[in-house]
Amino acid sequence: MILPAIAAGFGAAVIAVAANPFIVRAEDAAPEAAQSAPQPAAEPPPPDPAAELAAKRDKTRAELETLSKTISLSSDKVSALQQSIADLDKSTQSIRQALIESAARRKGLDKQILESEKKLADLGVKEDGIRRSLHERRGLLAEVLAALQRMGRNPPPALLVTPDDALASVRSAILLGAVVPGIRKETDKLAGDLANLAALQAASAAEKAGLTATMTDSIEEERRMDLLLAENDKLSRSNAAELEAERKRSEELAGKATSLEGLVASMESEIASVRDAAAAARQAEENRKLMTDEQRAQAKALADSGVPDKNRIAPAYPFGELKAKLEVPVAGDILRQFGDADGTGHEAMGMTVATNPETVVTAPADGLVVFAGAFRSYGQMIILDTGDGYHLVLSGMDTINTRQGKFVFSGEPLAVMGAKRVASATALALETDRPTLYIEFRKDGKPVDSRPWWTAKDTGKARNDS
Repeated sequence: MILPAIAAGFGAAVIAVAANPFIVRAEDAAPEAAQSAPQPAAEPPPPDPAAELAAKRDKTRAELETLSKTISLSSDKVSALQQSIADLDKSTQSIRQALIESAARRKGLDKQILESEKKLADLGVKEDGIRRSLHERRGLLAEVLAALQRMGRNPPPALLVTPDDALASVRSAILLGAVVPGIRKETDKLAGDLANLAALQAASAAEKAGLTATMTDSIEEERRMDLLLAENDKLSRSNAAELEAERKRSEELAGKATSLEGLVASMESEIASVRDAAAAARQAEENRKLMTDEQRAQAKALADSGVPDKNRIAPAYPFGELKAKLEVPVAGDILRQFGDADGTGHEAMGMTVATNPETVVTAPADGLVVFAGAFRSYGQMIILDTGDGYHLVLSGMDTINTRQGKFVFSGEPLAVMGAKRVASATALALETDRPTLYIEFRKDGKPVDSRPWWTAKDTGKARNDS
């Protein structure tokens, strides 16, 4: 009569344990697990992955801006840079070529910094996800640890010592058979999460170390470009008084112009340097049209080689032939494309790119600088005449490093972005405080979609993040 009662008791215990492998009898449970568990609160809504990533990017970007302010070049590095500039051949061609190469390196570093910023934000989101999961399972983990602690303090008794020990061994074996698989599953999951968390932390540390080195290289390249721009400025100081007079005249004309078409027309007719350069460029284009097929092929081969005539005053290529060959003037994220809603009930006439502070802006193609200065709601603006009836408009910069009437080569640095977004009509309704560059292509005075001209790697569009 006693054995059936014991068997029934065992069966009830097994059923109860199988239903929840972490339920232990009151006398066997550790004090930590004996406390009554609080009722679970209502689960919060799951986080929005896109919003979470955007917030993490904002935080990462702020941390990087703080880090950049702590990086400085050693006196030896500055002296080496100054010496490298002093050793250059002080000709206009050599300085401009050095500027183009420096701008290319700087844009490459800017792209690396943006990629690292995105990787760090992604790693941070994954870390937060694992931490959140561990936090949500803290009650369950406490039960696992309590069970393991109790098992370690009170192991099963030896078998066949006394009848009471034998009975306790059978009972412990039944309980452990139901409890251990559940504990092992949760323990393996916990160990896996902790291993993933450690791997993510190691990857973040490695990425930050690489990013610090990249930012140091970027600061060095920025200093080199400043020195080169100073040298380039010295070479063009011979007619400083004339240039200053033209600058004032262009400001007057910009104040009177009511549209981009009117501004371009007034520059090409009223500003001598622009007028003469535009006439020379048009003549060069006409001469190119008169070239034989063989001469045109030779010119194309020279341009394809990457070393076209550094004294040229007209584009190396007809602009219409440059589709899918141009690089976006800045490293950044495309927020808005031609034809997108601009937030004011109209369609955007150009594309908008968000950049990091103090990003360099380069010429996307050879062209004559028709205008360089402030114009109405556009803010600081550069207009390039790239031939074939095309004009390229760039606005939103903080500092302009070129002047009107100058012919610039593709890749030549033109300006630098500021620390924050410049308030202008072209940057309305943007959910970002980052510096933004507005780019507009115009054919015979009318805006056209610039997407066909950019290389495949530059045609992607990022989320309108902050």
